[in-house]
Amino acid sequence: MQFQKKTSIGRFGNLIKLSIKVAFFLIIILLLVILVDKINFPHPNKKIEKIISNENFKVVK
Repeated sequence: MQFQKKTSIGRFGNLIKLSIKVAFFLIIILLLVILVDKINFPHPNKKIEKIISNENFKVVK
């Protein structure tokens, strides 16, 4: 008879491992959002205006 080691903790052990992984993933996403929010992106100083003539529009019925 051979010795068999049971490596499974059980149903609750798998649930705890899964919840730890999900929590870790959510914390990483939250930190990324906070860091991107802290970056001060430049905005354009000049207003962009483009005049579109009425000739380009077609009436669709």
